[in-house]
Amino acid sequence: MPEGHTIHRLAQDHAARFQGRKITVTSPQGKFSDAAALLTGQELTRTEAHGKHLFLGFEDDDAWIHIHLGLFGKYAIGDTPAPPPTDTVRLRLLDERAYSDLRGPTTCALITDAEKQAIHDRLGPDPLRPADDPARAYARIARSRTTIAALLMDQKVIAGVGNVYRAEVLFRHHIDPYTPGRDLDPAQLALVWDDLVALMRDGVRANRIDTVRPEHTPEAMNRPPRVDDHGGEVYVYRRAPQPCHLCGTEIRTAELAARNLFWCPTCQPAHT
Repeated sequence: MPEGHTIHRLAQDHAARFQGRKITVTSPQGKFSDAAALLTGQELTRTEAHGKHLFLGFEDDDAWIHIHLGLFGKYAIGDTPAPPPTDTVRLRLLDERAYSDLRGPTTCALITDAEKQAIHDRLGPDPLRPADDPARAYARIARSRTTIAALLMDQKVIAGVGNVYRAEVLFRHHIDPYTPGRDLDPAQLALVWDDLVALMRDGVRANRIDTVRPEHTPEAMNRPPRVDDHGGEVYVYRRAPQPCHLCGTEIRTAELAARNLFWCPTCQPAHT
C-alpha cells in the first residue's frame, strides 16, 4: 500500500497539471460515471492529502473526489495525447495538456465538505501537514500498552506512516519495535516525529523512500546498491536475513498487526 509521501506527491502533481483549469472527468470503467457527469467541465480548484487519503476539490465548494488507493490502486499521470482509456480506469481527468488515470482504488467517491471533515476527524496528525499538531499522537501513545510498531501503523494515531517508514524510523532511533508506547519518553517521541517529517518530505521530493544517512549510502560504505522493486536505500525494511549495515547482525522479521516487521536485534536492543 502506498505510504503518505506518495499521496502528497499525487496531490502536488494534480495541482501542477490541473489546478485552475476546466477538465473533462470520465469513468471508462463506469463505477464513477454519475459523479463524473456532475463534475466534468468544472475547474479543479484545490488538492489535498491527509495520510493515505487524496482529495480533489472542484468549483462546487461542496464537491470533493475522495480517493484511497488501498493495496491495488495505481495512478498514471502524463502529458496529452492520453492513451485510449481501458475499462480498468475508474477515473480519468483530462484537458488539452495532461491526463490522469486511476485504476483499482479501494475508494473513489464524490463527497461533501462535511463528509470530508469526518475523514479528517478520524485520522491522526500527518507529518506532512505543517499545521498538524503531534501532541495528539504523543498523548495516545503515552497511555497505550500497544507496541510502538503497531501504534505507528495505526492511522488514527499518526496518518500516512506505513510499513517502510515504521521499520526505518524505529531503526534510526534504536527503538525496539516491541516497546509499549507508554514506555517511550516525550523526547523520544518528538525525535521520531521530527525524523518522520524530514524523511517523508524527502520522499515527496524524490518520489521514493530513502532512509539511510549520508555516511551509510552504498558509495560511502563501498557496498552494492539495494536491488528491490521498492527502490530506495533502507536499513532494515525487507532486508531479512541480510546483515545490518551498521553492526553486521542478521536482520530479523516477524508478523505484527498483519504486516511484516523488520528490525536489527543489536541496534534495537530488546526493551526491558
